[in-house]
Amino acid sequence: MGRYISSNEAIWHILSFPIHERDPAVQHLAIHLENGQRVYFTEENVLQRAFEAPKTTLTEFFTLCQKPDVFGQFAKTLVYGDVPRYFTWNKSSKKWEPRKQGKPHPSITGIFKAKTLGRLYTVHPKQRECFYLCLLLVNVPGPTSFEFLRTVNGRVFNTYQDACRELQLLEDDNHWDLTLADAALTSTPNNIRQLFAIILTTCYPSQAQTLWEKYKNCMTEDILHRIRQINQCQNIDYTPEMYNEALVLIEDLYVLISNLPLNHYDMPSPNRPATDLVDTDLQRENQYDHGSLATIIMNSEPLLIAEQKIIYDRITLAVAAEQGGFLF
Repeated sequence: MGRYISSNEAIWHILSFPIHERDPAVQHLAIHLENGQRVYFTEENVLQRAFEAPKTTLTEFFTLCQKPDVFGQFAKTLVYGDVPRYFTWNKSSKKWEPRKQGKPHPSITGIFKAKTLGRLYTVHPKQRECFYLCLLLVNVPGPTSFEFLRTVNGRVFNTYQDACRELQLLEDDNHWDLTLADAALTSTPNNIRQLFAIILTTCYPSQAQTLWEKYKNCMTEDILHRIRQINQCQNIDYTPEMYNEALVLIEDLYVLISNLPLNHYDMPSPNRPATDLVDTDLQRENQYDHGSLATIIMNSEPLLIAEQKIIYDRITLAVAAEQGGFLF
């Protein structure tokens, strides 16, 4: 199938002029956790691939910074994204090699600078540790290992998030603190729990558990009131069981919003009853109004065109027969 070409574009094609160009060049840079490289294998090389982790631009950046020569010492002054300006990535040998052309470095012989840009692959904040690893890579020059990135002032942290916090790379949670403080004065415990769930799932505070510890009484107040009413005793105080019940309610909100458990947000996991652990997903699947869904089907099915009706019938038959398949 052809397309219309204007006279200007036609003459450029006829005279073999370049149609487009990219300047400056862009080098994609891998981002992954330790031993988190993508591994491609076949039946013949599966064992070899399992024992020999593939080299990436990130692991070889660490290797480059470990070298004692002038290039390694210079690499230790660079952050990850600046490496392609002075080094080229050899795809066959999987190594960073010093550039041989470009603008010479004013004080170091053999170092040349080009306009090439390093582009780190985007990491979503939901991939928490990988996101904080990326944050460290764009701020910490010359890392020699993953552990190096988790080390601040001689102290090795367990997580990249803790290292980011120690380096003061994370935003202050004061804004979310003030938001919850305001809600605690005017909102019900149920509304505060909903607000807390939204903050954690969409705003990614750096110290979620600190916010929970500060406002857990406000989020558990209705549970305390219910227990006092049941026992006809106003002297009952907050207990770990009440906080656990509040955490269960908050986790249910998290699952509805982001389909992730509470501990994904660096929060304590609630102790659920054994039956609840088994039936949580089943309850979510069974909470639909079958009557209203049947009405929607009855009203919508006659509106399907012929091709849509064929696909609809195939899918419904496969579901009714409990048979899997690929339908396009």
